[in-house]
Amino acid sequence: MALSDRLNQYQPYALTVLRVVTGALFIEHGLQKLFGFPLGGQFPSPLPTLLLVQGILEVVGGLATIVGFFTRPVAFILCGNMAVAYFMAHYPKNFFPANNGGDAAILYCFVFLFLIFAGPGLLAIDNNKK
Repeated sequence: MALSDRLNQYQPYALTVLRVVTGALFIEHGLQKLFGFPLGGQFPSPLPTLLLVQGILEVVGGLATIVGFFTRPVAFILCGNMAVAYFMAHYPKNFFPANNGGDAAILYCFVFLFLIFAGPGLLAIDNNKK
């Protein structure tokens, strides 16, 4: 059996791990905006409306991503959200993502784009819908 065949059999598991880890990290960004946890959140209190909405999207979208609930529509919303966030908050600071702090926004955008097409993988609420 070729190496690629062996690896292909684990693809659904790898997709599940990618989905769960992405959702967990995404929640962390939302919690930082909403509650300053984990420490290091640099957002004013009370939050401007746009950051409040962003924090809620990150927490709720991250939870939905972790459990695989409406994975494709949620990923579509979050992909667009990250693209807008990059161009509104990061791109104006500098052209290069390494200099404007937008690396994470770009990476999230493309991971969510991938999830739109790949679906949730295993162990997802979406898999139990009939």
